[in-house]
Amino acid sequence: MTADGSPMALALEEARAAGARDEVPVGAVVTDAAGRVLARAGNEVEARHDPSAHAEILALRAATGARGEKLLADCTLWVTLEPCPMCAQAASFFRVRRVVFGAYDPKGGGVEHGARIYAAPSCHHAPEVVGGVRETESAALLRAFFAARR
Repeated sequence: MTADGSPMALALEEARAAGARDEVPVGAVVTDAAGRVLARAGNEVEARHDPSAHAEILALRAATGARGEKLLADCTLWVTLEPCPMCAQAASFFRVRRVVFGAYDPKGGGVEHGARIYAAPSCHHAPEVVGGVRETESAALLRAFFAARR
């Protein structure tokens, strides 16, 4: 755990590590109902040459692997950025109980913006959503990363 012991702090650590690897600085953590960390990951799109290697997908896959189960119905996905439509749909398919995210993503988000996956009639499972947790810190990481590349 981190100094403050929160899963979002761990996700921010993963995001910073991803940024240091020249990946978009997004981090994700999956916790179980007791708050135990099952998995954590940062973006690995560039390293894997895989556009689906988002932090959320990697963490969700690792969590099911750690449990030996395909669903995460009692789990929470913590992520530093509002999940894109692909990751929002993945969280639905993994049946996570709750999605907690940091920065909002008006351009590419799929939860509160854009596709609004969980509001679609075709969505079979809509987790509870909590946005804006450590939003300022999450957004600052992203702004700094992209500003350095302009």
